[in-house]
Amino acid sequence: MLPERTFHSGELPPRDRFDCFAALMAETHAPMEMESEYATEFQVKQRVISLGEASVYPAECQPLVFRRTAKLIRRSDPEAYHLSLIQRGEGHVSIGRETRTHGVYDLHTSDTSRVWEIRTGREPLRFIGVEIPKALLPLSTREADRVIGRSLSAREGTGALLGQFLTRVVEDSRSYRPSEAPRLRTVLADLVAAVFAGALDAERSLPYETHCRTLTLRIRTFIRENADDSRLDVPSIAAAHHISVSYLHRLFQQEGEGTTVGRVLLGQRLEHARRDLSDPVHREMPVHAIAARRGFSHPAAFSRAFRDAYATTPTAYRQASGDGTA
Repeated sequence: MLPERTFHSGELPPRDRFDCFAALMAETHAPMEMESEYATEFQVKQRVISLGEASVYPAECQPLVFRRTAKLIRRSDPEAYHLSLIQRGEGHVSIGRETRTHGVYDLHTSDTSRVWEIRTGREPLRFIGVEIPKALLPLSTREADRVIGRSLSAREGTGALLGQFLTRVVEDSRSYRPSEAPRLRTVLADLVAAVFAGALDAERSLPYETHCRTLTLRIRTFIRENADDSRLDVPSIAAAHHISVSYLHRLFQQEGEGTTVGRVLLGQRLEHARRDLSDPVHREMPVHAIAARRGFSHPAAFSRAFRDAYATTPTAYRQASGDGTA
């Protein structure tokens, strides 16, 4: 699993909770002034998932105020950008003379080198935070700085890709190997840069490699969401993204390890079918019906592919799942 720390205020005496959380945030983000009307018995849950120089941290806490002052900046500046994917509640962010309200599925941005204040709403706040050093972003500081403080959406486009990526990292953090942290950090930096560039309508300023990796991630998400359609194939995937089949193949070849777009599509369909076979809800559904439901046109081809992937037949896997031995 990825390196991870957890903080649960319920494990501490009430009088120590707020100060300990403030110390954790100073270490995770940067030193801040913090205050809350609930400080005497503050409630917060937070995990900090390390990706090396960058970190991702899901958190849920009671209403409070975060404040980064000029004095604190002079004392310590890690030169990093912060993003928060808000999942519940809202935050009122003041940078300079401007105040913006960020709600659910918005991406809040800030900069450790700037003075700002964040006041959360009246209900508890749940969010996924990101800390990423400015040096890691494949975008010029001048361009990135122009985005800070804007309200960015995680409902569509590259913002949605970033939101999905953060959610999956948080949900699957224990399934990743520590050696995968650099790759995840690169994907994170590429997505943040792409979101920033999109906000500026400046995608031409992104490095070619960042374009490629972001497009590949967008295609993987498209495949995951549409794999059950039996009409989906390599040409239709390429057409949906307005690229040639040969360019589509090159994108996936760049990932190495024998990765191909066809294998990614097949892998998604097999994984969906495997989950159905182990789900009691589908216990009475014939194997061939599950195969068709998950995009396989020919039952025999599904059985061969399933056996190659999982070293057992679909029927045997279902039986083992029912016995609790799969």
